[in-house]
Amino acid sequence: MSAVSTTRPVVVYGASGYTGRLICEYLREFGVPFVAAGRSADKLKDSMDAHVPGIETADYDIVEVGHDVAALTELLQDASVVCNTVGPFSKHGPAVVEAALAAGTHYLDTTGEQDWLITCEERYGADFAAAGLLLSPGIAQMYTTGEIAAELCLEKPGLDTLDIAVFWGGSPTIASTQTILVNAATSRAHYLQQNQYVEFDPTQGLVPLVVPGQHELALSLPWGGTSHPVWYRTDPRVANCKAQGGVFNAALMNGVPQIVAGALEATKDMSEAERDEALTATAAQVMNQMPPRENPRLNKSLDSVHASGPLGRAHCVIHGNQNYKQTGLLQAYAAYSLLQQPPLRVGFASGCKAFGHRALLGQLRAFGLVAEPVLTTEG
Repeated sequence: MSAVSTTRPVVVYGASGYTGRLICEYLREFGVPFVAAGRSADKLKDSMDAHVPGIETADYDIVEVGHDVAALTELLQDASVVCNTVGPFSKHGPAVVEAALAAGTHYLDTTGEQDWLITCEERYGADFAAAGLLLSPGIAQMYTTGEIAAELCLEKPGLDTLDIAVFWGGSPTIASTQTILVNAATSRAHYLQQNQYVEFDPTQGLVPLVVPGQHELALSLPWGGTSHPVWYRTDPRVANCKAQGGVFNAALMNGVPQIVAGALEATKDMSEAERDEALTATAAQVMNQMPPRENPRLNKSLDSVHASGPLGRAHCVIHGNQNYKQTGLLQAYAAYSLLQQPPLRVGFASGCKAFGHRALLGQLRAFGLVAEPVLTTEG
Protein backbone atom coordinates (compact mmCIF):
# COMPACT_ATOMS: atom_id res chain seq x y z
CA MET A 1 0.00 0.00 0.00
CA SER A 2 1.52 3.33 -0.97
CA ALA A 3 0.59 6.80 0.13
CA VAL A 4 -0.69 9.62 -2.04
CA SER A 5 1.44 12.74 -1.64
CA THR A 6 -0.27 15.94 -0.63
CA THR A 7 0.63 19.59 -0.37
CA ARG A 8 -1.19 20.17 2.91
CA PRO A 9 1.45 21.14 5.47
CA VAL A 10 0.43 19.00 8.48
CA VAL A 11 -0.09 15.23 8.59
CA VAL A 12 -2.00 13.69 11.49
CA TYR A 13 -0.96 10.05 11.48
CA GLY A 14 -3.46 7.86 13.30
CA ALA A 15 -6.16 10.47 12.77
CA SER A 16 -9.06 8.04 13.30
CA GLY A 17 -8.07 7.42 16.92
CA TYR A 18 -9.38 9.31 19.93
CA THR A 19 -6.42 11.70 20.20
CA GLY A 20 -5.87 11.99 16.45
CA ARG A 21 -9.32 13.32 15.75
CA LEU A 22 -8.96 15.89 18.56
CA ILE A 23 -5.77 17.15 16.90
CA CYS A 24 -7.74 17.47 13.65
CA GLU A 25 -10.44 19.39 15.49
CA TYR A 26 -7.97 21.97 16.78
CA LEU A 27 -6.10 22.22 13.48
CA ARG A 28 -9.45 23.21 11.99
CA GLU A 29 -9.80 25.90 14.66
CA PHE A 30 -6.32 27.23 13.85
CA GLY A 31 -7.21 27.22 10.14
CA VAL A 32 -4.42 24.79 9.28
CA PRO A 33 -4.92 22.49 6.25
CA PHE A 34 -4.09 18.91 7.18
CA VAL A 35 -3.99 15.31 6.04
CA ALA A 36 -5.85 12.72 8.09
CA ALA A 37 -3.71 9.63 7.54
CA GLY A 38 -3.91 6.04 8.67
CA ARG A 39 -4.25 2.45 7.55
CA SER A 40 -7.96 2.58 6.58
CA ALA A 41 -9.50 5.31 4.45
CA ASP A 42 -13.01 4.15 5.38
CA LYS A 43 -12.26 4.31 9.09
CA LEU A 44 -10.70 7.75 8.68
CA LYS A 45 -13.71 9.09 6.79
CA ASP A 46 -16.14 7.71 9.35
CA SER A 47 -14.10 9.16 12.19
CA MET A 48 -13.82 12.62 10.61
CA ASP A 49 -17.52 12.74 9.75
CA ALA A 50 -18.78 11.48 13.09
CA HIS A 51 -16.29 12.80 15.65
CA VAL A 52 -14.70 16.05 14.47
CA PRO A 53 -17.09 18.97 15.03
CA GLY A 54 -17.11 21.44 12.15
CA ILE A 55 -15.17 19.10 9.85
CA GLU A 56 -17.22 20.35 6.91
CA THR A 57 -15.37 23.68 7.22
CA ALA A 58 -11.89 22.13 7.43
CA ASP A 59 -9.38 22.00 4.59
CA TYR A 60 -8.18 18.41 4.69
CA ASP A 61 -7.45 15.22 2.78
CA ILE A 62 -7.86 11.61 3.81
CA VAL A 63 -4.95 9.37 2.88
CA GLU A 64 -4.60 5.64 3.44
CA VAL A 65 -1.00 4.64 4.02
CA GLY A 66 1.00 1.54 4.87
CA HIS A 67 3.10 1.54 8.01
CA ASP A 68 6.56 1.37 6.47
CA VAL A 69 9.32 3.91 5.98
CA ALA A 70 8.98 4.14 2.21
CA ALA A 71 5.22 4.74 2.20
CA LEU A 72 5.40 7.18 5.10
CA THR A 73 8.28 9.09 3.49
CA GLU A 74 6.18 9.52 0.36
CA LEU A 75 3.27 10.73 2.49
CA LEU A 76 5.43 13.28 4.33
CA GLN A 77 7.42 14.47 1.31
CA ASP A 78 5.57 17.79 0.97
CA ALA A 79 4.54 18.18 4.63
CA SER A 80 6.17 20.46 7.19
CA VAL A 81 4.98 18.67 10.33
CA VAL A 82 3.74 15.21 11.28
CA CYS A 83 1.69 14.67 14.45
CA ASN A 84 2.06 10.97 15.23
CA THR A 85 -0.48 9.26 17.51
CA VAL A 86 0.23 5.64 16.55
CA GLY A 87 1.50 3.70 19.56
CA PRO A 88 2.96 1.85 21.26
CA PHE A 89 5.65 4.22 20.05
CA SER A 90 8.60 2.02 20.95
CA LYS A 91 7.19 -0.44 18.42
CA HIS A 92 5.60 1.78 15.76
CA GLY A 93 7.50 5.06 16.23
CA PRO A 94 10.81 4.33 14.45
CA ALA A 95 9.23 4.04 10.99
CA VAL A 96 7.53 7.43 11.36
CA VAL A 97 10.61 9.17 12.78
CA GLU A 98 12.84 7.76 10.03
CA ALA A 99 10.32 8.82 7.38
CA ALA A 100 10.10 12.33 8.85
CA LEU A 101 13.88 12.66 8.80
CA ALA A 102 14.06 11.41 5.20
CA ALA A 103 11.29 13.79 4.10
CA GLY A 104 12.61 16.82 6.01
CA THR A 105 9.54 17.03 8.27
CA HIS A 106 9.27 18.14 11.89
CA TYR A 107 8.12 15.29 14.16
CA LEU A 108 5.68 15.52 17.09
CA ASP A 109 4.02 12.72 19.04
CA THR A 110 1.95 12.10 22.16
CA THR A 111 4.03 9.40 23.83
CA GLY A 112 4.67 8.89 27.50
CA GLU A 113 6.92 5.88 26.92
CA GLN A 114 10.18 6.72 28.63
CA ASP A 115 12.20 4.20 26.65
CA TRP A 116 10.93 5.72 23.39
CA LEU A 117 11.97 9.21 24.48
CA ILE A 118 15.44 7.94 25.33
CA THR A 119 15.62 6.26 21.92
CA CYS A 120 14.56 9.49 20.20
CA GLU A 121 17.23 11.47 22.02
CA GLU A 122 20.07 9.00 21.61
CA ARG A 123 19.38 7.52 18.18
CA TYR A 124 17.73 10.32 16.23
CA GLY A 125 18.31 13.62 18.06
CA ALA A 126 21.63 14.56 16.46
CA ASP A 127 20.40 13.79 12.93
CA PHE A 128 17.31 15.92 13.38
CA ALA A 129 19.41 18.77 14.79
CA ALA A 130 21.81 18.56 11.84
CA ALA A 131 18.86 18.78 9.47
CA GLY A 132 17.39 21.78 11.32
CA LEU A 133 14.33 19.74 12.28
CA LEU A 134 12.45 19.39 15.56
CA LEU A 135 12.04 15.97 17.16
CA SER A 136 9.54 16.49 19.98
CA PRO A 137 7.94 13.35 21.40
CA GLY A 138 5.59 13.53 24.37
CA ILE A 139 3.58 16.69 23.67
CA ALA A 140 0.51 15.76 25.68
CA GLN A 141 -1.38 16.80 28.79
CA MET A 142 0.08 14.15 31.05
CA TYR A 143 3.58 15.42 30.34
CA THR A 144 3.56 18.92 28.85
CA THR A 145 1.12 20.52 31.28
CA GLY A 146 3.24 19.23 34.15
CA GLU A 147 6.33 20.51 32.36
CA ILE A 148 4.72 23.96 32.16
CA ALA A 149 4.20 23.88 35.93
CA ALA A 150 7.83 22.81 36.40
CA GLU A 151 9.08 25.61 34.18
CA LEU A 152 7.05 28.19 36.11
CA CYS A 153 8.74 26.96 39.29
CA LEU A 154 12.17 27.06 37.66
CA GLU A 155 11.76 30.73 36.86
CA LYS A 156 12.98 31.09 40.45
CA PRO A 157 16.77 30.57 40.30
CA GLY A 158 18.54 28.08 42.52
CA LEU A 159 16.05 25.21 42.41
CA ASP A 160 17.44 21.87 41.28
CA THR A 161 14.92 19.20 42.30
CA LEU A 162 11.51 18.51 40.76
CA ASP A 163 8.81 16.42 42.43
CA ILE A 164 5.98 16.08 39.88
CA ALA A 165 2.48 14.68 40.27
CA VAL A 166 0.00 14.36 37.40
CA PHE A 167 -3.62 13.28 37.85
CA TRP A 168 -6.70 13.27 35.68
CA GLY A 169 -10.30 12.14 35.78
CA GLY A 170 -11.56 9.55 33.33
CA SER A 171 -10.20 6.35 31.86
CA PRO A 172 -7.47 5.72 29.28
CA THR A 173 -8.31 5.13 25.64
CA ILE A 174 -7.88 1.76 23.92
CA ALA A 175 -4.49 2.84 22.56
CA SER A 176 -3.32 4.22 25.92
CA THR A 177 -4.28 0.97 27.66
CA GLN A 178 -2.31 -1.07 25.12
CA THR A 179 0.69 1.22 25.51
CA ILE A 180 0.60 0.95 29.32
CA LEU A 181 0.66 -2.85 29.21
CA VAL A 182 3.25 -3.17 26.44
CA ASN A 183 5.52 -0.59 28.06
CA ALA A 184 5.25 -2.31 31.44
CA ALA A 185 6.23 -5.62 29.85
CA THR A 186 9.19 -4.36 27.86
CA SER A 187 10.84 -1.52 29.77
CA ARG A 188 11.67 -0.14 33.20
CA ALA A 189 10.63 3.17 34.74
CA HIS A 190 13.32 5.62 35.83
CA TYR A 191 13.63 8.83 37.78
CA LEU A 192 16.53 11.28 37.69
CA GLN A 193 19.02 11.44 40.56
CA GLN A 194 22.04 13.72 40.19
CA ASN A 195 21.56 13.71 36.40
CA GLN A 196 21.60 9.91 36.24
CA TYR A 197 18.70 7.56 35.53
CA VAL A 198 17.76 5.43 38.55
CA GLU A 199 15.24 2.63 38.20
CA PHE A 200 12.07 2.75 40.25
CA ASP A 201 11.67 -0.27 42.51
CA PRO A 202 9.37 -2.46 40.38
CA THR A 203 7.83 -3.89 43.57
CA GLN A 204 6.92 -0.56 45.18
CA GLY A 205 3.24 -0.72 44.17
CA LEU A 206 0.84 2.15 44.62
CA VAL A 207 2.07 5.27 46.42
CA PRO A 208 -0.43 7.65 48.09
CA LEU A 209 0.20 11.30 47.26
CA VAL A 210 -1.13 14.51 48.77
CA VAL A 211 -3.17 16.23 46.07
CA PRO A 212 -3.73 20.00 46.34
CA GLY A 213 -7.38 20.93 46.63
CA GLN A 214 -8.73 17.79 48.30
CA HIS A 215 -8.48 16.05 51.67
CA GLU A 216 -8.34 12.52 50.30
CA LEU A 217 -4.99 11.10 49.27
CA ALA A 218 -4.68 9.98 45.65
CA LEU A 219 -3.03 6.75 44.53
CA SER A 220 -0.08 7.05 42.15
CA LEU A 221 2.27 4.93 40.07
CA PRO A 222 5.50 5.82 38.25
CA TRP A 223 3.43 5.47 35.05
CA GLY A 224 6.46 4.32 33.09
CA GLY A 225 8.63 7.06 34.59
CA THR A 226 7.06 9.66 32.26
CA SER A 227 8.86 12.07 29.96
CA HIS A 228 10.08 14.54 32.55
CA PRO A 229 13.32 12.83 33.69
CA VAL A 230 14.42 12.51 30.05
CA TRP A 231 13.68 16.13 29.24
CA TYR A 232 15.54 17.40 32.31
CA ARG A 233 18.54 15.04 32.30
CA THR A 234 20.68 17.53 30.37
CA ASP A 235 19.10 20.69 31.76
CA PRO A 236 21.80 22.46 33.82
CA ARG A 237 19.19 23.81 36.22
CA VAL A 238 17.92 20.38 37.28
CA ALA A 239 19.75 17.49 38.99
CA ASN A 240 16.82 15.45 40.30
CA CYS A 241 13.40 14.75 38.83
CA LYS A 242 10.75 12.25 39.86
CA ALA A 243 7.26 12.04 38.38
CA GLN A 244 4.29 9.94 39.43
CA GLY A 245 0.60 10.08 38.74
CA GLY A 246 -2.58 8.37 37.77
CA VAL A 247 -6.33 8.77 37.60
CA PHE A 248 -8.54 10.04 40.41
CA ASN A 249 -10.60 6.83 40.26
CA ALA A 250 -9.18 4.82 43.19
CA ALA A 251 -10.83 1.56 42.14
CA LEU A 252 -9.25 1.78 38.69
CA MET A 253 -5.86 2.62 40.18
CA ASN A 254 -6.08 -0.32 42.60
CA GLY A 255 -6.67 -2.61 39.66
CA VAL A 256 -3.76 -1.46 37.50
CA PRO A 257 -0.90 -3.22 39.38
CA GLN A 258 -2.81 -6.52 39.40
CA ILE A 259 -3.58 -6.26 35.69
CA VAL A 260 0.02 -5.43 34.83
CA ALA A 261 1.44 -8.13 37.11
CA GLY A 262 -0.90 -10.73 35.64
CA ALA A 263 0.00 -9.73 32.10
CA LEU A 264 3.73 -9.88 32.86
CA GLU A 265 3.48 -13.32 34.44
CA ALA A 266 1.35 -14.68 31.61
CA THR A 267 3.69 -13.45 28.88
CA LYS A 268 7.15 -13.90 30.45
CA ASP A 269 8.04 -16.96 28.38
CA MET A 270 6.47 -15.83 25.09
CA SER A 271 8.15 -14.63 21.94
CA GLU A 272 7.87 -10.91 21.16
CA ALA A 273 5.06 -11.49 18.64
CA GLU A 274 3.14 -13.79 20.99
CA ARG A 275 3.59 -11.36 23.86
CA ASP A 276 2.32 -8.40 21.85
CA GLU A 277 -0.74 -10.38 20.77
CA ALA A 278 -1.46 -11.48 24.34
CA LEU A 279 -0.99 -7.98 25.76
CA THR A 280 -3.29 -6.53 23.10
CA ALA A 281 -5.94 -9.07 24.10
CA THR A 282 -5.48 -8.21 27.78
CA ALA A 283 -5.78 -4.50 27.00
CA ALA A 284 -9.04 -5.18 25.15
CA GLN A 285 -10.42 -6.85 28.29
CA VAL A 286 -9.61 -3.70 30.25
CA MET A 287 -10.76 -1.17 27.62
CA ASN A 288 -12.31 -2.21 24.31
CA GLN A 289 -14.26 0.88 23.32
CA MET A 290 -13.55 4.55 22.78
CA PRO A 291 -14.28 6.63 25.89
CA PRO A 292 -17.06 9.19 25.43
CA ARG A 293 -16.20 12.74 24.48
CA GLU A 294 -14.83 14.45 27.55
CA ASN A 295 -17.05 16.39 29.92
CA PRO A 296 -15.26 19.30 31.65
CA ARG A 297 -17.27 18.69 34.84
CA LEU A 298 -16.06 15.11 35.04
CA ASN A 299 -12.73 14.94 33.21
CA LYS A 300 -10.61 17.15 35.43
CA SER A 301 -6.83 17.34 35.44
CA LEU A 302 -4.31 18.38 38.06
CA ASP A 303 -0.60 18.99 37.65
CA SER A 304 1.40 19.72 40.79
CA VAL A 305 5.12 20.41 40.95
CA HIS A 306 7.23 20.95 44.06
CA ALA A 307 10.60 22.42 43.13
CA SER A 308 13.33 22.77 45.71
CA GLY A 309 16.93 23.77 46.13
CA PRO A 310 19.35 24.25 49.02
CA LEU A 311 17.77 27.55 50.06
CA GLY A 312 14.50 27.88 48.20
CA ARG A 313 11.16 26.34 47.34
CA ALA A 314 8.45 26.78 44.75
CA HIS A 315 5.14 25.01 44.24
CA CYS A 316 2.95 25.26 41.16
CA VAL A 317 -0.50 23.76 40.71
CA ILE A 318 -2.40 23.82 37.43
CA HIS A 319 -6.03 22.77 37.59
CA GLY A 320 -7.58 21.91 34.26
CA ASN A 321 -10.06 19.72 32.46
CA GLN A 322 -10.35 17.37 29.50
CA ASN A 323 -6.81 16.01 29.34
CA TYR A 324 -7.21 14.52 25.86
CA LYS A 325 -8.47 17.85 24.55
CA GLN A 326 -5.43 19.50 26.14
CA THR A 327 -3.29 17.04 24.18
CA GLY A 328 -5.15 17.77 20.94
CA LEU A 329 -4.72 21.51 21.41
CA LEU A 330 -1.03 21.29 22.33
CA GLN A 331 -0.29 19.18 19.26
CA ALA A 332 -2.26 21.44 16.92
CA TYR A 333 -0.70 24.62 18.31
CA ALA A 334 2.80 23.14 18.03
CA ALA A 335 2.16 22.29 14.37
CA TYR A 336 0.63 25.72 13.74
CA SER A 337 3.62 27.43 15.37
CA LEU A 338 6.10 25.45 13.26
CA LEU A 339 4.36 26.70 10.13
CA GLN A 340 4.91 30.31 11.24
CA GLN A 341 8.46 30.29 12.58
CA PRO A 342 11.35 27.99 13.51
CA PRO A 343 11.19 26.31 16.92
CA LEU A 344 13.23 27.70 19.79
CA ARG A 345 15.36 24.56 19.60
CA VAL A 346 15.93 21.92 16.92
CA GLY A 347 16.77 18.26 17.39
CA PHE A 348 15.38 16.46 20.42
CA ALA A 349 13.41 18.93 22.56
CA SER A 350 10.38 18.97 24.80
CA GLY A 351 7.31 21.05 24.04
CA CYS A 352 8.33 23.78 26.48
CA LYS A 353 11.92 23.91 25.20
CA ALA A 354 10.71 24.06 21.58
CA PHE A 355 7.84 26.53 21.92
CA GLY A 356 8.15 28.22 25.32
CA HIS A 357 6.18 27.24 28.41
CA ARG A 358 4.32 30.54 28.64
CA ALA A 359 3.23 30.33 25.00
CA LEU A 360 1.82 26.84 25.57
CA LEU A 361 0.17 27.93 28.80
CA GLY A 362 -1.40 30.86 26.96
CA GLN A 363 -3.03 28.51 24.46
CA LEU A 364 -4.42 26.23 27.17
CA ARG A 365 -5.80 29.29 28.96
CA ALA A 366 -7.22 30.83 25.78
CA PHE A 367 -9.19 27.68 24.99
CA GLY A 368 -10.49 27.34 28.55
CA LEU A 369 -8.70 24.08 29.35
CA VAL A 370 -6.68 25.17 32.41
CA ALA A 371 -7.12 27.69 35.21
CA GLU A 372 -4.57 30.32 36.11
CA PRO A 373 -1.62 28.47 37.71
CA VAL A 374 -1.27 28.79 41.48
CA LEU A 375 2.40 29.52 42.12
CA THR A 376 3.92 29.99 45.57
CA THR A 377 7.59 30.52 46.39
CA GLU A 378 9.70 30.82 49.51
CA GLY A 379 13.33 31.41 50.29
